[in-house]
Amino acid sequence: MKILTLDIGGSSIKYANIDEKQVLSFRGKKVTPLTNMEDLWHTLDMIYAENGGNYDGIAISMPGVIDSQHGFAYTGGSLRYIENCSFAQLLEQRYQVKTWIGNDARCAALAEVGYGSLQDVEDAFVAILGTGIGGCIIKDRQVHYGKHFASGEVSSLLTDINTPFDPMSQWWAVNGIMGLLKEVQNATGLSNQWTGEEIFAMANANDEKVIAGIDNFAKKLAVQLFNIQVLLDVEKIAIGGGISAQPLLITLIKKHWDSLFALPNIPIKPATIVPCAFLNDANMIGAYYQWRQSNEKRS
Repeated sequence: MKILTLDIGGSSIKYANIDEKQVLSFRGKKVTPLTNMEDLWHTLDMIYAENGGNYDGIAISMPGVIDSQHGFAYTGGSLRYIENCSFAQLLEQRYQVKTWIGNDARCAALAEVGYGSLQDVEDAFVAILGTGIGGCIIKDRQVHYGKHFASGEVSSLLTDINTPFDPMSQWWAVNGIMGLLKEVQNATGLSNQWTGEEIFAMANANDEKVIAGIDNFAKKLAVQLFNIQVLLDVEKIAIGGGISAQPLLITLIKKHWDSLFALPNIPIKPATIVPCAFLNDANMIGAYYQWRQSNEKRS
């Protein structure tokens, strides 16, 4: 079976064929058009024509508020020209194949449900750490979308009751990449604009000040995850995004997680904290998994 799987991001569109063993082949990447739908169609036509076309289906991970069940995009995130349209239906009409679309963070979570760290649980929460924080609630091995398809939009969580109208008090600013940089700058007393890779390289070289900054970042993350656990009572919480591949981060999150549940009179059972199994390919793998699930239900 030949499934074209795409991860449409704000800067690039990654694509590949994925087979039944989750092997990705014929990989490629093209610049995401930010101009209009016509330019997007032109780019997708080029992608579809590569490797001869004739696909059995299309699975797409994309930003925005998405009703995957009906293939409807309320928004397209940074793709402002995608708004209130039956995007999956438009794709099916254009390419004459069954198509599934889903929000990118939820696709990353579905990769874990189908093939990764959440295969053995019914209920889970996934937090994807990046520029913002993608979230996904898994209930009975299915994505919980919410009444308005916005469940899991945890970047908007408030972290400071004294500044509720300040965007910098939202969770994306505290525990996204910007928040990590801020904590390390505070700990070192420097204003360098380090990348996440550079920060962890310094930490892994035993820079104690950098480690202290990451530790404070992990503490704030653990507190918010604790609040999520109080609400959801899940079996596992999976941490994704590029920095989730760093064992030090997971170790520090677990340290603070354990200390929170050691508090007296806490009637909540702790979930198991795990790193996501998939990193850069998670969105495509999750979209592929849900395409398979959706079409097995149809048949």
